[in-house]
Amino acid sequence: MSKKKLFNDPIYGFITFPFDILYDIIEHPYFQRLRRISQQGLSHLVYPGAMHTRFHHALGALHLTCEAVNTLRSKNIEITDEEFEGVCLAILLHDIGHGPFSHALEHNILPFHHEEMSLAIMQQLNIEFDGKLALGIEIFKGEYHKLFLHELISGQMDMDRLDYLNRDSFFTGVAEGVVSYDRIITMLNVRDNRLVIEQKGIYSIEKFLVARRFMYWQVYLHKTGIAAEQMLISFMKRLKHEYNEGKKEYISQPLRELLELSEKVDNKITTELIESFCKVDDTDIVYTLKIQVNNHDKVLQYLSASILNRALFKVYLQNEPIDEEIIQNMRSQLLENHGFSPSDLDYIVLTGSESNQTYNKDKEKILILMKSGDIYPLEEISDYGISGKSIVKHYICAPKSILT
Repeated sequence: MSKKKLFNDPIYGFITFPFDILYDIIEHPYFQRLRRISQQGLSHLVYPGAMHTRFHHALGALHLTCEAVNTLRSKNIEITDEEFEGVCLAILLHDIGHGPFSHALEHNILPFHHEEMSLAIMQQLNIEFDGKLALGIEIFKGEYHKLFLHELISGQMDMDRLDYLNRDSFFTGVAEGVVSYDRIITMLNVRDNRLVIEQKGIYSIEKFLVARRFMYWQVYLHKTGIAAEQMLISFMKRLKHEYNEGKKEYISQPLRELLELSEKVDNKITTELIESFCKVDDTDIVYTLKIQVNNHDKVLQYLSASILNRALFKVYLQNEPIDEEIIQNMRSQLLENHGFSPSDLDYIVLTGSESNQTYNKDKEKILILMKSGDIYPLEEISDYGISGKSIVKHYICAPKSILT
């Protein structure tokens, strides 16, 4: 009996998927966990509507991938049903390794990049599903001979990006992030085993890159969002420090078990670690923040109350690194007027940098298929003047009482 169901997506309307195994994966507890992982971390503290999850995004990216495959097939690009199923599995699970609040706590709870964890979880699911995910894993890793299938899920113009730009734009209300995903997909083609865009779609691609740049600096790297994220990262670093010192109270049970196990795995992703990791989600962090308000540790108490009540640090962004004199001045003010110890200040005065590169000319280029049949990289024929320059902004975050 068919397992196909309709999902009512706020971006695309009613959507359904072509293979029963996709519904089996969606029903698995590992995937259902994505309902409790925020797509945009703490961005809802800046844009209140940004409450959507990785679950929403995974289904949306899968829908766009199905549309893309059907478009390519209509242009006589050979994609077997087995390959179609494989690329669907790869895109559906591409973000399953995200930890709580998505990127905010990456490398802070565990030392692994989310793609490493995603691959490990896919391999674990492949065992549970009797090897049915093997081709999807090969495509995900970029090892399958039809490279354009990998480019659909991981490239400079993949279905992942098409979905998150439109979805994040919708939920934040930032209209400048909207891109013509349907036109871009209609213009997809394949030449020499590479994904290309037909010439008529070049303006839609330029708009896509402009929208992505705008969304990064207006939403993903919004200065208040940076403050909230850095405060949460600082909170988790202090929590781990206190935990390693034997102070293990005021932590949710799943998070405590994961922290305990993380000290034993020797930088290896084991089956036990995957099981523990998939029990931890945003709710564990929020619960821990709420009970840490009562902790005797002043830093944890201060950071947790500040995050929960949105008493966020003030942020200054600039093009040059923060002058050491400014940092030391702020630390001195905190020592004199707020009662923190010198060792506490590493968790209160926060510095760093953020960068964004709209288009990486040194990576897999966006290729344009001309009417003549010739293929050119986007930057060679664009009237827009595509720049591959990486923009770097340096920041300092500190309590508003000292950063005025």
